[in-house]
Amino acid sequence: MRLPLDAAAVGNWCHDHVSGFNSDLRISQFSGGQSNPTYKLSTPDRSYVLRRKPPGQLLKSAHAVDREFRVQRALQSSDVPVAQMLAYCEDESVIGAEFYIMEMIEGRSFDQPSLPDLSKNERGALIDAMNLVLTEIHSVDLARSGLSDFGPEGHYCQRQTERWCKQYRASQTEDITEMDALMDWLGENMPDDDGQRTLVHGDYRLDNLIFHEHEP
Repeated sequence: MRLPLDAAAVGNWCHDHVSGFNSDLRISQFSGGQSNPTYKLSTPDRSYVLRRKPPGQLLKSAHAVDREFRVQRALQSSDVPVAQMLAYCEDESVIGAEFYIMEMIEGRSFDQPSLPDLSKNERGALIDAMNLVLTEIHSVDLARSGLSDFGPEGHYCQRQTERWCKQYRASQTEDITEMDALMDWLGENMPDDDGQRTLVHGDYRLDNLIFHEHEP
């Protein structure tokens, strides 16, 4: 989705809310990150990233840029590698949607899970790094990071199943018998709640990560 931004509105807001922001601004939209349109903000001093909600009718709880901003800001003092969160705007009148500004991280991104341009050892090193970061996410101390109230307690599998069934019903375009059977089966075979509670990444995959320019 190509979605232009009002550079003057973005520049004026950032000048008032982002320390040291130079309003001489150029904006370009990234090709990825389309669940929430993502842009590079280039100034003479440094570059930033803006993520905003998309326009139109959105599914409940989807595209929650406020949650993205909050959790990444909370993780900045942890061992989970995240960009520095700089400012969040809930005033939709600025550009027509909520958005936030974070630092720009230079690095490599990969679209093909097979990593065809890398050697076997390079692929293994990247996968090891992915696994390490995933364990760091799952090891976050929710109380210390201020995320104890980030989500409700208990019955995670049940809540996730009910959430995605509702999302499916809200966006389906035809009846699929196999999906109906799957949803019925999941409801009938729900595991008991194990009492465990931790932070999880809702879409942890290769092309949602940025890697060091030369290192794994």
